[in-house]
Amino acid sequence: MANNLLEGKKGIIFGALNEMSIAWKTAEKAHDFGAKFVLTNTPVSIRMGNIEDLAKKTGSIVIPADATSEDNLINLLEKTMEHFGGKIDFILHSVAMSPNVRKKRTYDDLNYEYLKKTLDVSAISFHKLLQTAYKLDAINEWGSVVALSYVAAQRTLYGYNDMADAKALLESIARSFGYIYGREKKVRINTISQSPTLTTAGSGVKGLDRLLDFSERMSPLGNATAEECANYAVTLFSDLTKKVTMQNLFHDGGFSNMGMSLRAMSQYEKSFDTEK
Repeated sequence: MANNLLEGKKGIIFGALNEMSIAWKTAEKAHDFGAKFVLTNTPVSIRMGNIEDLAKKTGSIVIPADATSEDNLINLLEKTMEHFGGKIDFILHSVAMSPNVRKKRTYDDLNYEYLKKTLDVSAISFHKLLQTAYKLDAINEWGSVVALSYVAAQRTLYGYNDMADAKALLESIARSFGYIYGREKKVRINTISQSPTLTTAGSGVKGLDRLLDFSERMSPLGNATAEECANYAVTLFSDLTKKVTMQNLFHDGGFSNMGMSLRAMSQYEKSFDTEK
């Protein structure tokens, strides 16, 4: 065990699919720091991924749940509290999906039924989770809920499509519900705006390889990896961040505050040399 930063804390981690997942890395780190948790994902994702291997490695159980289903969320939270014999201390919401991205529908040619699905899975599911947990009083005082976001919620990035709208809504939910949950239950709610990361879900974003290269050149510290994001999430689960709530926390090597970097400009100038 790395140390006892999360010793005695219990939680739920949504979205671990395979070793590439940020949720997977977060589960490994939380386990290293002494936490116990339930792993959850949709039944289809559980069949497609390797979550049972992660459960065995971390001494966890797996409870299937569709994060868009209120009945599934009630079942998940009730069974989790039954498993642990009481309330939990943290939740990671790592849930996102866009049928428009998967079907290569551009932003000026969206299928609106697909858009509804994008928003429901990637953002409204976060509200459903928070509302269900709030009504069941499932989280201890000074507990922590974290969701994963991206800078496209604030800035237009080519190819990110309707997921940008979903991330903007996700961050708004964190602020709006963060006020209520903090005021009434002392539970804190934040989002982490992570660097573009090569995961199974992220691989569907158009031009991801070029986006990774661009953000690496733009960021003074370079892109943050999935494992580094997991380390950051662990600090938000811990008591060291008890007064941090309603925040969108950029974990992107400085990308979000950059306009132009020397490395990006040098690469850009090469195109003029090619033209000559």
